[in-house]
Amino acid sequence: MTTDDTIDCADCRACCCRLEAVCLTDTGVPARFLTEDAWGRTCMLRLDDGWCAALDRNTLRCRIYAQRPLVCRLFEMGGPDCIDARQDANPAPSG
Repeated sequence: MTTDDTIDCADCRACCCRLEAVCLTDTGVPARFLTEDAWGRTCMLRLDDGWCAALDRNTLRCRIYAQRPLVCRLFEMGGPDCIDARQDANPAPSG
């Protein structure tokens, strides 16, 4: 990825939706999308293939956007964490 590449969630592989999302505050996430991790923390449920259970796989949009966890709200499109996640998911070809 170069610095000239435009970051757009519409053409992303939803890298951020494969990260563990710990729910630090109550934003109204429906219980069916929540789970508890090994340390007893409330987290977003992830499917067997690693994707967030709240992600609409057809549109790559969050089905609970208005109630999404704080960590998801703070994950800025095009920010350093977004760029790192995209690069991890799509490593540059070696050569």
